[in-house]
Order: sequence, then C-alpha cells, then structure tokens
Amino acid sequence: MIVTAPTGVAAINATGVTIHSFFQVSFGPLVPDYQPTETIDGIRQAKVNRFSKEKINIIRSMDLLVIDEISMVRADLLDAIDNTLRRFRNRNLPFGGVQLLMIGDLQQLSPVVKEDEWKLLRKYYETPYFFSSLALQKTNYVSIELQHVFRQKDKIFIDLLNKIRDNQLDNTVIEALKERYKPDFNADNAGYIILTTHNYKAHQINDSRLSRLKSTVYTFDAQVWGNFPEYTYPTDAKLTLKEGAQVMFVKNDPNPEKLFYNGKIGTVVEIGKEIVKVKCEGDEESIDVKPLEWEKAKYTLDDETKEIKETVEGTFTQLPLKLAWAITIHKSQGLTFEKAVIDAREAFAHGQVYVALSRCKSLEGLVLSTPVLSQSIKYDQTIDRFTKHYEKNQPNQKELKN
Repeated sequence: MIVTAPTGVAAINATGVTIHSFFQVSFGPLVPDYQPTETIDGIRQAKVNRFSKEKINIIRSMDLLVIDEISMVRADLLDAIDNTLRRFRNRNLPFGGVQLLMIGDLQQLSPVVKEDEWKLLRKYYETPYFFSSLALQKTNYVSIELQHVFRQKDKIFIDLLNKIRDNQLDNTVIEALKERYKPDFNADNAGYIILTTHNYKAHQINDSRLSRLKSTVYTFDAQVWGNFPEYTYPTDAKLTLKEGAQVMFVKNDPNPEKLFYNGKIGTVVEIGKEIVKVKCEGDEESIDVKPLEWEKAKYTLDDETKEIKETVEGTFTQLPLKLAWAITIHKSQGLTFEKAVIDAREAFAHGQVYVALSRCKSLEGLVLSTPVLSQSIKYDQTIDRFTKHYEKNQPNQKELKN
C-alpha cells in the first residue's frame, strides 16, 4: 500500500508522501496527449521521466494506491498518475490495474487552478475536479459515503457542520452560530489561533502580536530573481521574527530527515545570523531552519506539437517560515485545533466556511469574530450534483463483497 496526498500537510497527516514527489510530476498543467521531447546527439526523441529501480519496483509490487484529500486533486494530475502506472504495470488497464482508494470531502477546498492553466486544460476536461479525469471515467468505480465523524464528538456540533456543508442554513444553525459570535473576544487567550479568509488580514494580526513581544527584532531579507510577483511570495520578503513568535512552516523539508512540512506550527526559541531554531509541540528537539528556494515557472502550449514549454522565470529565496498567530483558512485544511477564532465574513471560495468551522474539535472551542451570513457560504453546483449522485447510489452488501 502506498499513501499519497496533494499537499505536504495532508501527506504528513496520512503518514504518506506527496503525489508530486512520488510520481515525479510537475506542478504545472499536465495535458493528456502531450509527450515531452528532448534532443540527444542531434536527434529529437521522446523525453523519458527517469525513475529509480527502487521506485519502479515499488510501483510494480503495489496492490493499493491511497490518495487522501482528493477534493484538492486536479483531473489532469489524476491522469498523470494513470499514465505512470500504465507505463510500469499494465498499459491496457486504467491506473495500470492497481486498486485505487480515494478519500476526501468534496465540500472542502477545491483544487487550485490558475486562469492560464485552465485555458490549457479546458480543451480536455469538463471541470478541474478529480471526477473529470479521463482515466477515472473509464473505470467502474464505487463511491462509499463515510458516516462516522472522528474530529468532533458532540452530535449537535456535527449536525450543525453537516447542515453548513450541505448549504442548509436553517434557524437552528443560525441561532447556534449566533451564540458563538463574540465580537469583543480577546484572541490573546492562550492556545487560540485565528483563521481568516485573506492573507492581508492574517498579516495585520501577526504584525500586531509580534510588536507586543519584548525580545530583539531580527529581519531576514529574501533574495528575489527575475519575474516573481509580490502577490505570489510564499512568505514575507522582509521576514521579521522575535524569540517567542508563533510561526508556521511554508515549505516541505527537502532533506531526507523531513523534519518539517508545509503547515507545521511551532515557536521561535533562538535566532542567529544564519539559522533560526523552531520548537514544535510534540518534538523533543528544536529544528534548525535555513533559507530555501522557490521557483516560478511559466507554461505555454505549442498547438502543433502539443508541447508544453516550461521555463523558470523567477526565484524567491527565504526562510520557509511565516508568523502564525493567524493563518488563512486555505492553509488550515488538514489541520485540527482545540481553540480557534474564525473570521469568515469575506469568504470567497467553495467550502471555505465549512473548512474553517470544521477545524475545531468542539463548538465550545469555536469563537466567531464576525457573524456567518448565508452569503458567506459559497456553493458549487457541479460538486453538489456529483455528491448527490453518489449519496443516492451507495453499494449494497453484495456489491461490496464483489
């Protein structure tokens, strides 16, 4: 069994690896009929994505491939997995004949698809969602709706979350949410993290909390090369830290030790010129954090050759940390909090409000700094139609046994 997930946080939570690292695929759009080429000794030929003997053996001996957080997996990524599995297993069967188990909640956050990427992919796919995968549509897959909730124990809170998930805001839900609305709540209380919709709001809160610490201020400047627009920076270009600051890692550890992952939260315990030490709850030792590099790629499609050209047009090098007294709801998917203050008034994406509220273990640990209004809850009809279909077509015992 191999366990994979689309993000570092989800992969760590599922004790697995990221899809991109295991299948060695790029983060860019993956057009189904595109075959990359390269020139060797003056001869143009198909470019082969080389896998180690160990990786090939793992793929060939695999019985079951698990993909967690499937709501965030794009259709073209699932087809790229299919392509690799066919290459090393059975070329004539979807996913090379391996058994595939996909787990996730489609009412949570959707895949990230940039406008220029969707322009390339829309010719091949009806939607960006995993269920539009060409390979998956060739299979007779079974959908099973899981009923037992583990994060929350309180039936009232579970029922409330399910109604929000299904876009059924009745008076019971509205009244329960009103009770958790505390506009004057002091979020400095120990153990509370603030979840908000936009990056700029999280920045304001983090800057304010940092200014209250009495320890020495240290500033780390990013090195930016080429075209790497400010709005795409993974963390601050001028990263200001103090000992005692609550921080979150914003990149997976590229080293074999895998000491941190995107979304891991900790406290700065020591700051030097080259290294920042971060202590995370549950870890025996602090982590030495050094600057890492991000690349910005540009993708274009040649209509004649179907070739996607990818070039690095910019890089960003900085400590893979950001302040984390507050984080965005998107960064919180896959995380669980005992106590959270939620500001979801300006929700803009499908599943955003539901993800924010369902990060909490209990209704008592949940505080709303702004009221949740019906217009804050965004709903995607495409997902609704798909989920309604599989809810009505649950397999019976005989089908499951088969």
